[in-house]
Amino acid sequence: MSFREDGAAALDWAARYLERVGDLPVLAQVEPGEIRARLPAAPPERGEPFADVLRDLDQILLPGITHWQSPRFFAYFAVSASEPGILAELLAATLNSVAFLWRTSPASTELEFLTLDWVAQLLGLPEGWHGHIEDTASTSTIAALAAAREATGGTVVVCSEHAHSSVDKAAKLLGLELRKTPADDEFRLRVDALDLADAAAVVATVGTTSSASVDPVPEIADACAAEGVWLHVDAAYAGSAWVCPEFRWSQAGVERADSLVVNAHKWLFTPMDCSLLWTSRPEDFRRAFSLVPEYLRTSEEVDSLPDRAGRASGSDPRGRAARRALRGLGARRAGLGAVGTAALLAGVLSAGGRRRGERGDRRACQPQRRAVSLTHAAQRPLRHPACRRQRADDGRGCSACVGGDSRLGRFVWTSLGWW
Repeated sequence: MSFREDGAAALDWAARYLERVGDLPVLAQVEPGEIRARLPAAPPERGEPFADVLRDLDQILLPGITHWQSPRFFAYFAVSASEPGILAELLAATLNSVAFLWRTSPASTELEFLTLDWVAQLLGLPEGWHGHIEDTASTSTIAALAAAREATGGTVVVCSEHAHSSVDKAAKLLGLELRKTPADDEFRLRVDALDLADAAAVVATVGTTSSASVDPVPEIADACAAEGVWLHVDAAYAGSAWVCPEFRWSQAGVERADSLVVNAHKWLFTPMDCSLLWTSRPEDFRRAFSLVPEYLRTSEEVDSLPDRAGRASGSDPRGRAARRALRGLGARRAGLGAVGTAALLAGVLSAGGRRRGERGDRRACQPQRRAVSLTHAAQRPLRHPACRRQRADDGRGCSACVGGDSRLGRFVWTSLGWW
């Protein structure tokens, strides 16, 4: 078989998968170690036909996939990759660019800048901010806090007790002390409890993982400005909602941030992994990270990424960033349909919140949070056999399972959306 024929077979498999993913079991139907046991223990001595690879994909690997692309996947957060983004992955892998300098890949470098400008306009962010692509919000947070440490000389990171664990990890990696601030009854950081002594940065969250709450960014910005502390806004989850102007109430104060992260791979139909990091202080990023050895110096006087955002430090593999930037071309095919999609989803979730309010849930209609309770009424439990045996043996459930018991119709609480 030729590359064209194998490629056509792979594309056909991908199209068929997207057509049937809603009918597949959401949770992987395998035992621990089962996938590895069905695959060869040693690498093959000779290459195998691509058709055999697709066969193993269907027969061995697919049963071991938890389908995040499924319309019935309600755990963690949404990561729905669109067809344009999937095709862009193919093109980017074909070009195989390594964009650590403008000269090594001018198109990738300039496309990344342009893509971030496009998204900034869609989200209504301030003009003039520098944006670049990282892999995840964890990496973006590490980069932002490293720049904050360099710029302020502080040794402490301050955040809410409901901030994402990536803040804890970043502080540990950077050798910074972590200071948790208590939250109020709505799970928002209490500004009156802020202790900014020796602080390098405050991390304010727009859309917490635990409850999708929104910290009071304007008041936090006031406190940071008064003490000369860096303000990093973690909007990795909820920032995508700013595509819809009616949901930009949560953007209040963000224009005063020193850095901001929004994950495009959550609600913006972009394949994993694509985290967008903006800063209003690019020079501080450059001072924190820039390291351009002699063999990377070129004569072009352009905004190469190592010179502006300092990523010659290796915080993000440049080929991967180029791959993500190329997805911006996919947006030309998708247009701005995401606006209508987000608005439709918001309407559905708002209606669900009103119905819960009618049933007596006092938090259901609060704009800061849109969590939805679902009754699982599947014909069979979404549990793998080992968990069913565990239930029979000791009466306990399994935290890894998705859904509930078909006999009881248990309620599943999940952050489906944030409006």
